[in-house]
Amino acid sequence: MSEGPRPAWSSAFDPGALPALDPIARIDDITPEWAWGDSSGAGVKVAVIDSGVDASHPAVGSVEGYLSVSQDGEELAYDKQPHEDVFGHGTACAGIIRTLAPDCELYSVRVLGPGLKGRGTVFAGGLRWAIENGMQVCNLSLGSTKRDLFGVFHELTDLAYFQGVMLVTAANNMPVTSFPSLYASVFSVASHDVDDPYRFYYNPDPPVEFGALGIDVRLAWRDGGFITATGNSFAAPHISGLVAKILGKHPGLTVFQMKTVLRALAANVSRDG
Repeated sequence: MSEGPRPAWSSAFDPGALPALDPIARIDDITPEWAWGDSSGAGVKVAVIDSGVDASHPAVGSVEGYLSVSQDGEELAYDKQPHEDVFGHGTACAGIIRTLAPDCELYSVRVLGPGLKGRGTVFAGGLRWAIENGMQVCNLSLGSTKRDLFGVFHELTDLAYFQGVMLVTAANNMPVTSFPSLYASVFSVASHDVDDPYRFYYNPDPPVEFGALGIDVRLAWRDGGFITATGNSFAAPHISGLVAKILGKHPGLTVFQMKTVLRALAANVSRDG
């Protein structure tokens, strides 16, 4: 046996260093009851990184915490005071998440302005804050097409993956590359039109891996109102809500385990052996 220095990264596998892990069900045995039966998402922290969330909307209820990110020159400013939804988009996403995980802890991270416009650096700052401040699920119904942000978002999605933070991202509504929705470590989501919030599909030919309800969806909106709209933005929070619901029952799941659970429960997986 070598008495020299051990290779880098090997200390995690020293005797006594690794924790014992609980097994999960065999993939073919995973059922909705196993995955989320009796779970309401209680205790799971979900960040809606968007245009803000209207906590007074009856479809949303309480918001546990707030963060508004802005940029002045080269510096980012972080404001934790309660804020409003400046467009309605964030409230729509929060309302969908509430329908599936009614007792999750919602956090509003506002990075978009009144026209749903925002700077990529502000978006990245809000995402970094969510990853570093205990969020377990981040709903990202937004993205950037700027190539110079590829590395920034790649770093953040890797950071989230290694910390067990589930990043649920909406694919762009146009056939263009956007970040971070097409990275392998996120839950990338596009739309289907079956009016069932629990029905989702797994795509065996990524980069977009999951399909959820996002066409002609009734949505909470600004000023206590509702609208009907279409977009991948509204498919993503259906997956975010299910992920929160599953974490409420199985809080120790990793990102890759969660993807495995969702794949097993997808509507296009044969149940006939």
